[in-house]
This record gives sequence, structure tokens and C-alpha cells, in this order.
Amino acid sequence: MVAIQSIFAAVLAILPAASATRSFYNDGHLNGWDYVRKENQGTVSEVSNVVFKGNSALKMTQTYTPGYKDRYHSEVDHNRGYVRGEEQFYGFAFRLSEDWQFQSQSYNIAQFIANRPGAGCGGDDWMPSSMFWIQNNQLYGRYVNGHYRQPNCGRNIVTRGNLATVSAGVWHRVVLQINWKSDNTGYFKVWFDGVKVHEEYNVATTVDDDSVFQFRVGLYANSWHDDGKMVGTQSFRQVWYDEISVGTTFADVDPDLH
Repeated sequence: MVAIQSIFAAVLAILPAASATRSFYNDGHLNGWDYVRKENQGTVSEVSNVVFKGNSALKMTQTYTPGYKDRYHSEVDHNRGYVRGEEQFYGFAFRLSEDWQFQSQSYNIAQFIANRPGAGCGGDDWMPSSMFWIQNNQLYGRYVNGHYRQPNCGRNIVTRGNLATVSAGVWHRVVLQINWKSDNTGYFKVWFDGVKVHEEYNVATTVDDDSVFQFRVGLYANSWHDDGKMVGTQSFRQVWYDEISVGTTFADVDPDLH
């Protein structure tokens, strides 16, 4: 019996520790995503010359095209971002190009979005909830609540601006903790480069249905579409991503720990 117990203990000792609470992890590769999204002249590629950790990162680009009327997504999708009632952590590292031209227009870097057939609001079944973007040299975020479905499309968008100062050409780390509730029991927290920059309790952080929201990271030049123009002179934009995670604890998703 002692010998059997010793063998069992030895086997346990060499097994890798389980990360039972980290539901998703990608270390800068194209494989493992549910969808790779490239619109217009956008690109999504794996690179090895600009990385946060390891030997690979994801590089997203977009190019402004005069006369083009559709959207400018260059993103990767993880289909199981959240459903109402869950509490989740999310983490990723991102880097703007060294020559990034900061402007008043927004450039989205991460979002949660769901396909809600039959909702009938805004002429589109797809609805983003929380989004995070660069505007000027600041990180912005938002959450959405209300009853965004016919006959009462009462969506409420709550924007939180100037969360942190973003620098061009350096890696930044973002960690989110969100309790996804449609009543006033949710919370919304943001860490930037290891420092908590926003904390909000007793708020409704999502709409009042049980749609499954994707978690997407990538460059979405949303203002080019929404404003119908480009501000400034930089028509080619580049963002890199690495160490993207979803989990139930901070340690699960902290880009510095993986």
C-alpha cells in the first residue's frame, strides 16, 4: 500500500497544475479563436518581431478608404464572453504603433457584442455592450443597460472617460472585472498597467436579456464609419495584442503572470 501511495504521489507531482478558473487563453496566435474578422483593407496576422511575451503576438491594421461606407473591424472573436448573471475577469496586453497619431476620434480596442435576432432595434441584430477605446491619448470605457428590444428600445449607454493615459510604442496591460447584472447589483472595474483606475458598484452593467456576448479584441476604427470621415492625417493604423484571457480571478487573466 505504501508503494502504491508513493507512486500515486509521484504521478501527481509531475502533473501540471490545473487552471480550473481560466476559461480562455491566447498567447498571440491566430489559432484558438472562433472567428478572425477583417473588413475593408484590414489585416489580422501573427507576428514574432513585436511581442509582449513569448514568441508571437497578433497584429491588427486598418486603412481609411475615402468613399467606403461600411465598417472597419480587424478583430478576433471569442464567442463565450459572458451572459447576464456572470462575474468575469478579462485581460490583455496591447501596443499602439510608435507613430500613432492621437486624435479626437475613437479607435476601439476591445468590445463585448451579441447577435440578438428579433431585437429589432437600430436596424441591426448585433449589439455591443461594453467597449474600450482610445480617444486622444486616453483610455475610455462604457457599459450598457436597459431593455434594448422591441417595442421599447430603451438602451442606456454609460461612458467612463479619461481612465488612463495611453502611450504610443509601448505595451500596456488591461484587466477588467465585471459583474454582469441588469439590475443595480453589478460592478465595473478597470486596471491599467497594474493600477486600478476605475471602480464602480451598484450599477446595471448589461441589458435585461440572456444573450451570449462575444469578447473581441482588435482594432475597430469605429469613428471612420460613424463620422463618415477621418480626422488627422494617419490613414493607416496598427495595434498589437498579446496574452488575452478570460477567467474568474485576477490572477487568471493578468498578462504579467502568464
